[in-house]
Amino acid sequence: MTPGARLQSYRQISLETAPPGELVLMLYDGAIRFLGQARSGFDLDDPLERNLAVHNNTIRAQAILNELVVTLDLDLGGELAETLKDLYLYMGERLQESNVTKVPEGIDEVSERITILRDAWAQMLEGQGSESVSDFAEVVG
Repeated sequence: MTPGARLQSYRQISLETAPPGELVLMLYDGAIRFLGQARSGFDLDDPLERNLAVHNNTIRAQAILNELVVTLDLDLGGELAETLKDLYLYMGERLQESNVTKVPEGIDEVSERITILRDAWAQMLEGQGSESVSDFAEVVG
């Protein structure tokens, strides 16, 4: 098995066995990683490489935001779930604007906002018992 195949296998097992709260954290981490790669794309000299890096990584971050939206339980989550949905949709729109215009401001804004959410989520996971985290994770992921 090649090193790449082993890594892919590890990632798949991690996704299948992670508790819901950890899955949300993994989604945030993935979005942050793709946003960083999109932002780095603006530093590339070749216009084709720059546009592809920005576009492909922005699309990946948008897909994660969409996943976060569709996994929200709006009935159980009430106002919090609605607020998160609105925030995720807003961030998706900002990424779309940055992708179309090829300017980094929207990517920077979303990266900052999602990092704040990620850090708060990680802090909540560290400070809460597994039962309350599980209940909360059902609402938001």
